Amino acid sequence: MSKKGVLMVNLGSPDSTDPKDVKRYLDEFLMDPRVIDVPRWARILLVRGIILNTRPKKSAEAYAKIWWEEGSPLIVLSERLQVKVQDHLNIPVALAMRYGSMTIKDGMQQLVDQGVDEVLVIPLYPQFAMATTETITVKVEELRQEHFPNLQVDTLDPFYNDKRYIKVLAESIKKGLEGSDYEHLLFSYHGVPERHIRKSDPTNSHCKIDGSCCKTPSAAHAFCYRHQCYETTRQVAEYLGLKEDAYTTTFQSRLGFDPWLQPYTDRTIEKMGLAGTKKMAIVTPAFVSDCLETLEEIAMEGEEIFHEVGGEDFTVIPCLNDNDDWAKLLADWIEHWRIADLKTAIA
Repeated sequence: MSKKGVLMVNLGSPDSTDPKDVKRYLDEFLMDPRVIDVPRWARILLVRGIILNTRPKKSAEAYAKIWWEEGSPLIVLSERLQVKVQDHLNIPVALAMRYGSMTIKDGMQQLVDQGVDEVLVIPLYPQFAMATTETITVKVEELRQEHFPNLQVDTLDPFYNDKRYIKVLAESIKKGLEGSDYEHLLFSYHGVPERHIRKSDPTNSHCKIDGSCCKTPSAAHAFCYRHQCYETTRQVAEYLGLKEDAYTTTFQSRLGFDPWLQPYTDRTIEKMGLAGTKKMAIVTPAFVSDCLETLEEIAMEGEEIFHEVGGEDFTVIPCLNDNDDWAKLLADWIEHWRIADLKTAIA
């Protein structure tokens, strides 16, 4: 009989806030062809010739602002989640990061050393994207072929529209809004270049990013990050009973000069503050664990922008992190996979 196990995979983190560690991490991250999808020679010129000569020190300072005594918040929170998920199960659950020291290879080896020959990989991202879900699945397959040829691998599908996930997310947002009389709620998602959306379109024609394609049913939606973000927002807003003018979907973090998904979070915060919004709340549903983007870019820089243009209250809602209901839901999906068919695990 086969022995099953689970590998949960998150983004990753530098080993410390030392600029050398940050530079090493950024090199691995930004040299990934699914993160910066240009020819290798151009990626080397951009990343190693320009970015890594200027950005590590600034990024190190940003990490220092959010670093915990136990280490990287993303790593610590992911480890806490792993423990809670493991407590619900009697099969091994390993944790790995796509970039950094907690490698996917090490995670796979941990499972194999425990006799596992069938593994469920869980990319810890609700929505599909080239630079998140796809790079994990591609890396896992590369490692399987090279080091673990006898290992059978299944992958959990994006769960952005699973009704149970929507409930857990929405209830977490409701809790985060307790005591807040916010005027507007921003759903801020990690940004990606528009070309990533088109490259991921299996039809090669549907995704036009024109405001209507994400609402028109298509096979492309299974791989469309933009559609999945808007659908996450729509379903959560419906669950919470939000009026259409009470929330907005935006996209944070952009690099370079190519068009990225809009509207941009920072400009939306500024625009709404200038228009008279005094009390804003913000949630980041592209992440399940708080990290540099949520704790520094949103909670610190976003609040600073809001206050500079006249805003007063800026409520930042935490990610799911090690939320008990979230851990239980993950365990339920895993148990369903263990005893039944993976394809029916996400309902």
